[in-house]
Amino acid sequence: MIDFNARIKDALALASDTKVFQFGEDILKHAPDLFMENFPGKKALIVADGNTWVAAGEKVWSYFKGAGIECRKHLFGMEEFHADSIYSDEIGAELDEFPSIPVAVGSGVINDLCKLAAFRHNVPYMVVATAASVDGYSSSGASITVDGAKMTIECKAPKVILADTNVLASAPKEMTAAGYADLAAKIPAGGEWMIADLFGTEPIVPEAWKILYEILPEMIADPEGIAAGNPESVGILFAGLTLSGIAMQVAHSSRPASCAEHLYSHWLDMTGHTFNGKLQSHGFQVGVGTLTTCAFFDELLKMDLSEIDVEACVEKWPALEEEQRRAREIFKDFPVPELGYTEITKKYNDKETVRRQLELIKNNWHEFKKELRKQVYSFDKMQNMFSIAGAPTCPEDIGVTRNQMRYLTDFVQLMRWRINMLDLAKRGCFYDRLVDGVFGKGGVWEC
Repeated sequence: MIDFNARIKDALALASDTKVFQFGEDILKHAPDLFMENFPGKKALIVADGNTWVAAGEKVWSYFKGAGIECRKHLFGMEEFHADSIYSDEIGAELDEFPSIPVAVGSGVINDLCKLAAFRHNVPYMVVATAASVDGYSSSGASITVDGAKMTIECKAPKVILADTNVLASAPKEMTAAGYADLAAKIPAGGEWMIADLFGTEPIVPEAWKILYEILPEMIADPEGIAAGNPESVGILFAGLTLSGIAMQVAHSSRPASCAEHLYSHWLDMTGHTFNGKLQSHGFQVGVGTLTTCAFFDELLKMDLSEIDVEACVEKWPALEEEQRRAREIFKDFPVPELGYTEITKKYNDKETVRRQLELIKNNWHEFKKELRKQVYSFDKMQNMFSIAGAPTCPEDIGVTRNQMRYLTDFVQLMRWRINMLDLAKRGCFYDRLVDGVFGKGGVWEC
């Protein structure tokens, strides 16, 4: 049995921002003590929405008032909303009028809004988690929509995190399932980090890898407990999500926690995707992206890349101007039409660099393939785990067709500077083969 508390203690010693993480049953009442210990003499701005106010915010407010802490509350409504910068600006305006420490009572959206507002006002903040739904609680970045574009803004993680496992287990089951999918996404994301490490574009940070990946399989090994809302299982899930965020702090990057699978979610967010009139959760969107990237890995691992004709691939490698034109064409009707152009310009490599990258893959493929097999899960295994946990098992579960997923994939390859598996496929001239293996006849997402 893994000692998660010991793991968290070791991780906190390496974290750049988060210094206190307390989780357990019936500990919501400790919130004012943690606040006063870590922000002595400060006022508090308690931020929640209609749902998180009922889940924990009202009790936190009562505990703070009872402890004599001067505080205000900033409540958003019950309606669904994403982490848009306009809402962070609202919190910022409150901080201008009432200089204080934000206390985010909520999950992904509330946390990211407070994170950005606190960072812009150069103050630390605290979060009281209400659902084990995302890994962003402890990450050193806020996933924010600015002028229609979804982006990760580098800013400080919370200094203090408190999570009452009874509160977490009482959250809607789909939120916990979303958190499960978000944590499971690290499985293929780790495989793509290994590719970037081999290429030398984003080397693996050993300390960050150890924090998360050494125990990741154990942290997602109980989908039955997640489905049942077992407080201990949900607590382990939350610990895993928190360690994921701390790994990002240590790496000073979101690389430990996300790659191509998250970009499917970003596309859906930026195009305002809804299903049955509702916005779909980050975790559910990422879950479908995770299944897709697991399927891509299945196809990749069928190949023998030691047989790549490096010189033929280099000869076919397009000039930057060609890639920029391709990006502009693909993104021409996208809400942020310049996004692909901007990102491909950042990550474009010249022919000599591509030659070196392909030679590394070719010369190391057999051993590298073994390491990838140890890291990634098959599509069937991941889909079965998602089915048990209550996470999506196909694109239709979030209102996306398989044709749409195929269409999205070309955007995913281009929409972030970070090297992903699709970039490897482009370099090795097997992009169409890889994608057709998933979306073509007989593929898991046949369309």
